[in-house]
Amino acid sequence: MDHGVAVTWYGWLGFAVLVVSQALLPWRLEPLAGWFTPIMWSAYILAADALVLRRRGASLIHDHPREAAFMATVSIPLWLVFELYNWRLANWDYFGVPDPVWLAALGYAWAFATITPGLFETAALLAAAGAFARSRGPGRLPAPRLLAAAVGVGAAFLVGPPLLPAAIRPWTFGFVWLGFVLLLDPLNYRAGRPSFTAAWARGDHGFVYRWLVAGLVCGFLWEFWNYWATGKWQYVGVPVFPSVKLFEMPLVGYLGFPPFALEAFAMYHFVRPLGGFPAPSRSFPEQRGGRDDRDHEAREDSGREEGYGGRQESRGAAGGGQADGAAAG
Repeated sequence: MDHGVAVTWYGWLGFAVLVVSQALLPWRLEPLAGWFTPIMWSAYILAADALVLRRRGASLIHDHPREAAFMATVSIPLWLVFELYNWRLANWDYFGVPDPVWLAALGYAWAFATITPGLFETAALLAAAGAFARSRGPGRLPAPRLLAAAVGVGAAFLVGPPLLPAAIRPWTFGFVWLGFVLLLDPLNYRAGRPSFTAAWARGDHGFVYRWLVAGLVCGFLWEFWNYWATGKWQYVGVPVFPSVKLFEMPLVGYLGFPPFALEAFAMYHFVRPLGGFPAPSRSFPEQRGGRDDRDHEAREDSGREEGYGGRQESRGAAGGGQADGAAAG
């Protein structure tokens, strides 16, 4: 449903940067070519947020700017967790990063700051487009023993790989891509925070599917924009069919992006209370009435689908959004 909101100035800025930067890329102009990935991701986030705002009447950046800044900030240390794993598991390395060291650190921080917001905006964009809106099933509460088992398996997946012999470690990054969602999502569910466990228990399967697809979409864009950059990552230790590639990524590696999206969501909501934000509503827009009677609630619910926002921070009508990015449970 289009709420008649004009595309904001930052949305037009994002679209312009995407088009102009891609058009200028063949000339390998610096600093564009070296900083291509964070530039494109920053522009994409602005453009996606503007489209969500136009479609739903509210968005992360427009209605919850403080949380948008918090999300970008915590995205840096959250990704550094995986860099720490990579230090032991040796799947990728960085090439062509700028000198001096402080400038390289700035580039890393900028790029890492776009990871979590990029996923949330993509999930929100899919929700705004109605993706998997009809994917619902019977609600069923998870068994406590199943939740406890998931936490235990997740912990094992995270603790084990770095301790294995060096020849085996590169084969085990898949366990890391699954470990955090298995560990943290049940904990978020038990604490009343947004979670995929809660979404599935309510029968909102589409919420989970949107985030899986958001991971694939973002994974493709990460690899596509990284491929053309002069400052980039390359996969130096992915052992499974390493020569069968799409851009720099071995094709089998794309299987890691959907679970990574789930754990990025779980990790963000695990640390979100540090920002002091109001808890998003536990109800989903799809459960608050049919599509014909939700028009005035769209601004209130749009941010809650993504699991961000809260009434105290909203700059618009009644709130932000919650089902696909900030509060799934």
